[in-house]
Amino acid sequence: MRNYIKQNVVFSISLLITSVFVTFGVFFNDLLSRGVNYFLETTVEYFGWFFLTATLGFLVMAVLLMFSKFGKLRLGEDTDKPVYGTLSWISMLLSAGMGIGLVFWGVAEPLFHYMTPPSGEAQTADAANTAMTYTYFHWGLHPWAIYTIVGLSLAFFQYRKGLPGLISSTFYPILGDRIKGPIGKGIDVLAIFATVFGLATSLGLGTLQIAGGLNFLFDVPNNFNTHLIIISLVTALFVTSAYIGINKGMKILSNFNILLAITLMLIIASVGPTAQIFKVFTSTAGSYLDNLLYMSLRIRPFGDNSWITGWTLFYWAWWIAWAPFVGSFIAKISKGRTIKQFILGVLFIPTLGTFVWFSVFGGASLNLVHELGNIALAETATSDVSIAFFAFLQYFPLGSLLSILAVLLVITFFVTSADSGTFVLSVFSSQGDLNPSRKIKLIWGFILSLVSIVLLLSGSLNTLQSASIAAAFPFTIIMTVMCFSLLKGLIAEHDKVSDHSQKKTERSIKKQKNII
Repeated sequence: MRNYIKQNVVFSISLLITSVFVTFGVFFNDLLSRGVNYFLETTVEYFGWFFLTATLGFLVMAVLLMFSKFGKLRLGEDTDKPVYGTLSWISMLLSAGMGIGLVFWGVAEPLFHYMTPPSGEAQTADAANTAMTYTYFHWGLHPWAIYTIVGLSLAFFQYRKGLPGLISSTFYPILGDRIKGPIGKGIDVLAIFATVFGLATSLGLGTLQIAGGLNFLFDVPNNFNTHLIIISLVTALFVTSAYIGINKGMKILSNFNILLAITLMLIIASVGPTAQIFKVFTSTAGSYLDNLLYMSLRIRPFGDNSWITGWTLFYWAWWIAWAPFVGSFIAKISKGRTIKQFILGVLFIPTLGTFVWFSVFGGASLNLVHELGNIALAETATSDVSIAFFAFLQYFPLGSLLSILAVLLVITFFVTSADSGTFVLSVFSSQGDLNPSRKIKLIWGFILSLVSIVLLLSGSLNTLQSASIAAAFPFTIIMTVMCFSLLKGLIAEHDKVSDHSQKKTERSIKKQKNII
């Protein structure tokens, strides 16, 4: 193992950086928290516009590629078929891409926006409508466009061009063989850095919610010791799953996740305000599409941008920090699909799924608060996000049983996200090997847990958010250049295929003439 570390520069540097961060966080936690928050303020002040325009650009590019001449290109050989069935494929997309966040924010975010809307008067019908529109916006097309760009780039260069499964491989049309040198290794280190902090943020959120649920249901103390025990137990689960492999562990857990999530959703839709939920879905979808461009570029050059920073910019940074590992995982499970199939599946189907989820839980929670006057639920959600989902379920029959199912759902989402993340980090630090050693998986599983613990040690959700944005900023620049590189690679491949097809046709015509 020592020889491996010495030979693998990317793994060595990544291990060193994360180790320094963990050590610094343990002994100088207050200084770390102040430093991360300062970086957040500086980034938002000077580069908030860049996050917004870049993310919108990713969405525009994804849509254009789906309808372009490149749509028929297959991610692999022309004869390759999809490795996974469509249902399992979509289940794994949702579990790896947004799992924990859907449960954590499913009730809390709409209620937050209702109580403190981005504009207008709070606790009104307009505030309720705005709350759902912005929730759709934060969880809709933009995040999945980010995943689409990274996943498509990796899948194309990996399966179509035979390059290693590394972020640096996506820059081959620009850098050529220099992707194997210092520049390429630097890109891979940044990808690992963003992935570690994006994952650690989500694992921190998951830990907070599990602890909140246990405290709400069984009066288990919600303190750092409980958080430490939860992380330790869940780490054992996801490392075991990663150890088993994707085809067994991740696939089974993802299918179970989606089945459990759908069950919970159907129960609430059946016993809750069913007609209201359908109205919310229809109206909010229209409002979302109508205001998409305005929300995408909304930043105040004069005035306070704290709402945009705390919500929109945090989400964009969170998705971008997740993009290397989610994109790599999506690429791994998408071999054999055409570019058009890939974008349709990754961009639109999961977006529709998240809209349905928030319509059910967000719509039902707003109905309880705005229509039925249960303002205490909104106050609970805004004071302690981690218990919002469980407090909401208590308003329905068998609320305690539903809460237990919700805790189980958070745990399984936790495990699948960490499982896929551990796998991807292992691939990135194993020179693109799609079958990394189990030792590497164990190391990254342990490191993820340590980083999550350090972030939780800071004692606030704000530090988790700030760390995510700090890690995402450099990768946003990388993604912007990646778009140009992907387009250049697709043009070259399409010309190559067209030329081959034309020569094949000419040979066929010539052969027929000779026969005649």
